[in-house]
Amino acid sequence: MNAARFEGKVMVVTGAAQGIGQRVAERAAAEGGRLVLVDRADVVHEVVASIVEKGGDAIAVQADLETWEGAEEAMRQARERFGRIDVLINNVGGAINFKPFVEFTATEIGAEVNRSLMPTLWCCRGALPTMVEQGSGVIVNVSSAATRGIHRIPYSAAKGGINAMTASLAFEYADAGIRVVATAPGGTEAPPRRVSRGTPEARNEQERSWFQAHIDQTKASSLMHRYGTLDEQAAPILFLASEEASYITGSVVPVAGGDQG
Repeated sequence: MNAARFEGKVMVVTGAAQGIGQRVAERAAAEGGRLVLVDRADVVHEVVASIVEKGGDAIAVQADLETWEGAEEAMRQARERFGRIDVLINNVGGAINFKPFVEFTATEIGAEVNRSLMPTLWCCRGALPTMVEQGSGVIVNVSSAATRGIHRIPYSAAKGGINAMTASLAFEYADAGIRVVATAPGGTEAPPRRVSRGTPEARNEQERSWFQAHIDQTKASSLMHRYGTLDEQAAPILFLASEEASYITGSVVPVAGGDQG
């Protein structure tokens, strides 16, 4: 890590209470970032407390980013506390259900899109006016290699939307001095979730086999045939957020052991 890579940069990280978002926040703080960590789970306050205890500068914002109001409140608090937004890392998302597409109800499809597309859309809309006024900014969206995968089609569609949004926003805002990029993580090893995504418990052997099939496919599609680590996901996110990636915009970088998504 470069201890000064984000010195003085105001960085909003969503989905920061656990997993990839937490690891990104911890590493960004160690590199000098001034952090606004957003999550709807109250454990985000514990992540902030740990960062502050180590000498970092961070605040927690509890908000439901599946709503415009939640995203706007998060960006408002970032501006109120730090006066600007230099980096937005959109990490909220995650498949809820794992089964063949024909088994999804209309309600379940809507929930997947609300979880894995709308927070990124709302947060980009919330942060861009500040970045345009500044004449600078970086947005890093966390997509997924599961745009090509099985048993999570609504999630795949949502992440495909993030890829399209990344390309189009980069095109539209390059002249404003704003870069928009994304990573597409593959399967990632992480500690047990402290807050559930809401995935229902498998009720029978059929449902267990559907869930296992998506894990098997994820590993088989990776040339390395394994899941990545949290650090293997956080490192490229932070590279793209940094000035080291100043000539990269509109790109979606696969981080999936060779699976191009």
